[in-house]
Amino acid sequence: MSLINKVKNIFADKDPLEESNTQVADSSPPASAESSEKPAENFPDQPQERMTINLPVMKQSSSAQQSDEILIKAQPSVGNDQCVFMVNRTLLEGYSWYFANFESAAESPLAEALFSLEDVETVLVLESTLTITRKDKTIVDWKPLAFEVGAAVRKVLEEGSPLIAEKIIADLPAEDVIRKGIQENIDAEVNPGVAGHGGHIVLKSVKGNTVTIQMGGGCQGCSAADLTLKQGIHGSFRKAVPMVGAILDETDHSAGVNPYF
Repeated sequence: MSLINKVKNIFADKDPLEESNTQVADSSPPASAESSEKPAENFPDQPQERMTINLPVMKQSSSAQQSDEILIKAQPSVGNDQCVFMVNRTLLEGYSWYFANFESAAESPLAEALFSLEDVETVLVLESTLTITRKDKTIVDWKPLAFEVGAAVRKVLEEGSPLIAEKIIADLPAEDVIRKGIQENIDAEVNPGVAGHGGHIVLKSVKGNTVTIQMGGGCQGCSAADLTLKQGIHGSFRKAVPMVGAILDETDHSAGVNPYF
């Protein structure tokens, strides 16, 4: 109980919220993509189906992947507090990194450019995706900020300089060290915290510094699972292992005892 208590497009002259189709587990479950024929501003008002969170996948045609043009798509989360930006460029190969604030972005040009935008609260970089959390949670229209994010990302990429501070990668511990620290945290703090709801968390894998977990028991399909993941598990993991990057949830919540949609 104590744990819980602590506890979206191509920007080259196109609407940034027209063609999204990715799912990322370190953010809220994404909304289904709308047809490009529909006005993007109507997107937040469309019926949303709660979707299972799987591994992040950037679904592009081979021509898009090989394009010399920088292509960016955006997919807001169901709750609209986060948006996933998919880029046809590798931003951080083999690793991920969570920038909690402007200070943490020092010497990382990509993160510095994003934090210079007024409404950006946090930045998560994972392979070719960016997950942006906004400060103002009352705004549901991501279009204005999405254009700003796209322009900032494109400018940094066109400059051709390193995107992330070299010291971040140089200081990353081995996978075994991260795995050991996360498992100890699950055993000592996370699972005791969710046990009161009949839930349990399983560490599925560690790749680089990206962690994948699975929720079980009362946490699978629980309407509070997303809150538990964001406000409880993320914070607990990052406190125990500060060098952890993305935290992915591969739970099939639609198959839980009390599946939510």
